[in-house]
Amino acid sequence: MTNDLILVLDAGTTSTRAIAFSTGGDIIASAGRPLTQHYPASGWVEHDAGEIWRFSRDCLLEVADTVGAQRIACIGITNQRETIVFWDRETGEPLSNAIVWQDRRTADMCAAIKAHEPAVQAKTGLLLDPYFSGTKIRWALENWPLVAAAQMAGRLLVGTVECWLIWKLSNGAAHVTDATNASRTLLMDLATCAWDDDMMALIGVPRAILPEIVDCAGPLATTALLGGSVAITGAAGDQQAAAIGQGCLLPGQLKATYGTGCFLLAHAGPAAPVSTNRLLSTVAWRLDGKPAYALEGAIFTAGAAVQWLRDGLGLIASSAETEALAASVPDSGGVTFVPALAGMGAPHWQPEARGLICGISGGTTRAHLVRATLEAMGQQTADLVEALAADGVPAAKLRVDGGMVANDWLCQDLSDSLGVPVERPRVIETTAMGAAMLAGVGAGLFADLASAAAQMAAADRTFLPTSDSAARAARRAVWAQAVSRTLLA
Repeated sequence: MTNDLILVLDAGTTSTRAIAFSTGGDIIASAGRPLTQHYPASGWVEHDAGEIWRFSRDCLLEVADTVGAQRIACIGITNQRETIVFWDRETGEPLSNAIVWQDRRTADMCAAIKAHEPAVQAKTGLLLDPYFSGTKIRWALENWPLVAAAQMAGRLLVGTVECWLIWKLSNGAAHVTDATNASRTLLMDLATCAWDDDMMALIGVPRAILPEIVDCAGPLATTALLGGSVAITGAAGDQQAAAIGQGCLLPGQLKATYGTGCFLLAHAGPAAPVSTNRLLSTVAWRLDGKPAYALEGAIFTAGAAVQWLRDGLGLIASSAETEALAASVPDSGGVTFVPALAGMGAPHWQPEARGLICGISGGTTRAHLVRATLEAMGQQTADLVEALAADGVPAAKLRVDGGMVANDWLCQDLSDSLGVPVERPRVIETTAMGAAMLAGVGAGLFADLASAAAQMAAADRTFLPTSDSAARAARRAVWAQAVSRTLLA
């Protein structure tokens, strides 16, 4: 059997993976490598762009060798979105580390132009926060001599991670970025999906170093890495890909992905929405030159809080322990954890805020701390769902994915915290699934995304609320009090 598999490269924050999907949505083979995290200063987070490429290449080759390269019909790519890479167009080598989406080094830069935020939001759908790529580019131009010198010599190229990988896979033939990733830079006009002169001038980024903005599906580039010529036919940022993989194709359908952070997307249709509750407007996908849009809320710390319990405090040996520990106590013992380990995202947007654990007593155990950590996921999500409802998008059901949702206790607590059903998919790798769906559409394997979803996406289990509205309100009040102590005046 030939050309019956879709090979996806999922270049995430903590790992890079390659997954081969059948057109029926089954995972046939996969390979992964953990990414090295670099923390050169407080609030700074970097990745080795060369490592991202090497691990991506190795994973692709490993999976292709397992399934047989002749079976690969096309390649899709999904990636950590706002992370930005700087490289030399002549040597093809990185000029510096990549600056990761979690990085806070441009907080002062964002604060200095805060007066322009209404205009920025109107044009880009985003708020001024160091989370986004644009200010990272300006910082590198001003602070990294090799990057500045390459720009002066006309050799500098920049791009988000999918752009970097497409450039490497195509051996430098394609310097392109898909519209979902471009919409996360602060540099793109959300209505036209084109780089915007006013935004580039405000942020301080020259047009010449930026890639071409392209659709999320279609003939984006080709690669000879697997032998012969294989087309790259799909690309999207990880959160948009996850929404597609969850089948959130109609207005009002929403999903939340629980990985390093948590990102909630609600599909908004063909017109760009405007949030009055400090959510983000973003491109959900662009096909045949026509964009669809979404409202998004970003929680900066989700799975990273569990990782901190393991690596920072040594309270657990693995994340798998958290389910039993949370269930071993009837409640959190009065402990509330606001895990602002990398600042507060939506709807607060305070990059300088830091985490808070309160309510500790002599009877507090590690089980209480673990339970409070998991409960924070539900409460942070409720903050976003309430903001969505205020923007006119009430939640009837939440579709969830990401590594954390293998935890049944967490999924049940999400339902109890929100008061709505929580649906978990059969294949929780929905980020890669969405990239596979886009690549399948781009390669002509599916007529459209709805056809792809009908074949590939399926639910595994639905969790229903077990607590009443009074209990939810009491928990929300305690959470709100803790958040108020976390936020800066």
